Amino acid sequence: MRHLFIALGFALLVACAQVGGPPRLLPAHRFGLEVVQEGEATTFRRADLRFAYVPGLGWTPPLEAGLPPPEGGRLPLEVVRAAGLVEAPEAGVRYSADGRRLRLVLDLPAPPAELPTAELGPYPRRLELRLPYFLPGLEEVRPSGVELDFRYEKEGTWLTLTAPPGRFYRYRAFGLRDPSRYVLDVYYLEPEREEEVALGFRYRELWVWAPEPVRMYTLQALPDRWHMEPVGRPGERRVLPEMAPGALALLNGGYFDGRTATPIGLWVRGGVPLSFPYGRSTLFWEGGSVFAGRAQFAAWVELPDGRRVQVGLNLARARYTAHTLPGPVGRVGEGVHLVQGERVVATLPAPAELPEGHWALSFPLSEPLARTGERIRLLVRLEPAVSYALEAGPLLIQSGANVFSPTAEPFRDRAPVEAVAAQSAVAWTQDGALTFIVTEPMRPEALARVLQEMGFWGAIRMDGGGSAQLWVRGQLKNPNGGPLGPRPVVSGLALYPR
Repeated sequence: MRHLFIALGFALLVACAQVGGPPRLLPAHRFGLEVVQEGEATTFRRADLRFAYVPGLGWTPPLEAGLPPPEGGRLPLEVVRAAGLVEAPEAGVRYSADGRRLRLVLDLPAPPAELPTAELGPYPRRLELRLPYFLPGLEEVRPSGVELDFRYEKEGTWLTLTAPPGRFYRYRAFGLRDPSRYVLDVYYLEPEREEEVALGFRYRELWVWAPEPVRMYTLQALPDRWHMEPVGRPGERRVLPEMAPGALALLNGGYFDGRTATPIGLWVRGGVPLSFPYGRSTLFWEGGSVFAGRAQFAAWVELPDGRRVQVGLNLARARYTAHTLPGPVGRVGEGVHLVQGERVVATLPAPAELPEGHWALSFPLSEPLARTGERIRLLVRLEPAVSYALEAGPLLIQSGANVFSPTAEPFRDRAPVEAVAAQSAVAWTQDGALTFIVTEPMRPEALARVLQEMGFWGAIRMDGGGSAQLWVRGQLKNPNGGPLGPRPVVSGLALYPR
């Protein structure tokens, strides 16, 4: 059992149920009083105190006779004060409870002289706190999932909380002076889990704090024990286990166009590019070595007469720019060659719609490079020259440092870098241990901070939200399936024992 004396006052905006005003009648047992019926008199007593109420006569000394009468074993607040049962200042009470946490918010009459804080820490299921305030509003607090008991003393309130058995227990208290509030969070979370799923592979479910508790689902592979491959097919969406039925573990891959299932960004399998760079961070790996960063590339088009002209690629625009992602391409004042395979099928003014299964070349209107019907080839040289790559982003950890920046990478849809959503990531240590990660909803910046605190050498975010999925031995580990089941995706990462 943990006993703490806490005197906190602080301001925090929280969503809590506002209990009604303080009850005017409080149970005598909360003050350690025994209630005895002696004839018509109701006597309230304990070792150091005794007073009584007689109908028709009122209260007996030392109380004033005209104070409000009791109701059975309940005392009016005026009597509580007059009898000296409480001298501590009174604070209002609000609360919320969601099956994981009870939050108590006390609205204090004034900030105390000092504001010590209780850091997030464990408790052994039962937590006792002595609070230097009179809290009659606790009578109205009835949370589900945790037992709440308390008693009033002259100098404050003893609070006892007992959480369900077999949980993961943490609590914290913090605050500010203006406005003056005291907040206590008591967590009673589902237990953490850990199991070895194969030699050198360990599955873990743990809690991380961002700052609220977030469930993290991980598959850890020891150095030199794993082999990873990108799986899926551009233009096709499937449930991850269908892409690699024999994989030990599967994690969703990079971003894709929802309408056409076209990958957004670089995708290299066995040294062959299946999709070209878009301009965000990319996961690279070769054998047991893994790293992440921006792909360096150069692109050319080979013209019908054999000449090669260097061009930009997707977001890396130039005078001539190749486009590989379906949707509007080119800018006003430019022309667009639509190419299917290696043949120009149309030349249009920009912006033009790039259909699925085509690529395009935008150019100054007065400088076309080919005519409709002619053949041109797109050539791309990539650095580093690795066998496997999958573009995603943003980059989270590099060389042990938190490098997350919401403006460092091109995201026209800001959700991947700003929104609270399920996160998916690949992380690794300096010695080559690899971890697949999916979390409950949180912000990417919080994920980056947590992964750095966990000691990872590198980490990159993969596609998140409804696409975030971790499968181990054919079972979806994170609860991210809607009424239609897990979301089909275009690409994934399959992990095998080596």
